[in-house]
Amino acid sequence: MVKRNPRNRSLKISIGSRNPVKIKAVKNVIKKIWPKAEIISLNIDSGVNNQPMSNKEAIKGANNRAKLSLEKTNSDLGLGLEGCVYDSSFGMFLSGWVVVIDKKGKIGIGSGGCLLLPDKIAKEIKKGKELGMVMDELIKEHNTKQKQGTVGVLTNNLINRTESFEKAIIFALTKFISPQYY
Repeated sequence: MVKRNPRNRSLKISIGSRNPVKIKAVKNVIKKIWPKAEIISLNIDSGVNNQPMSNKEAIKGANNRAKLSLEKTNSDLGLGLEGCVYDSSFGMFLSGWVVVIDKKGKIGIGSGGCLLLPDKIAKEIKKGKELGMVMDELIKEHNTKQKQGTVGVLTNNLINRTESFEKAIIFALTKFISPQYY
C-alpha cells in the first residue's frame, strides 16, 4: 500500500514514455502526493498501433508501458499513458488512458475523459493517418502531440493535453491513494 504521507520514504516512479507532455503530467500529479518521489522516464514501446483505435487497445498499450517501465527500473510504481481514438454511433472520440502498476502487481486504471472529434479529422484518421499528424497539418504546426495536443486545440486551451492526462493519472492512482475503498 502506498500512502499519501509525504514523510514516507522517497518512492521511485517510472514512466514508460519520453513524451514531455506525459512526463510533465506525471510530475505535476506525483509531486502533489509524494513530493520526494524520484521520477524516471524511459522510452518504452507500447506494443500496440501508433494510433490506438479503441479504449481496449489504449489500455493494453498503457499497461505494457507501465509494466515494462516498472521491470526495467525496479520502481515502486510504473506508469503508462496512452491516447486513442474510437469510433461510435455518435462519431469518433478522442480519449486517453493511464495504467499504474506496483511491485505486487496491483493495477490502477484511469481515463481523462473524451471529446468528439470533428468529422474532417475523423475522416483522415479512417484513411490511416495518425491523429498527431492530422492535427499538425490542420493547424500548420509541428509535433502538437508533444505540446497542447488535440484536446488543447479543440478546447482553445481550456484543457490542454497535460491537464487531460493529469486527471487520468489521478483516477488511475485512486487504488493507491485511497486503498481503504478498494
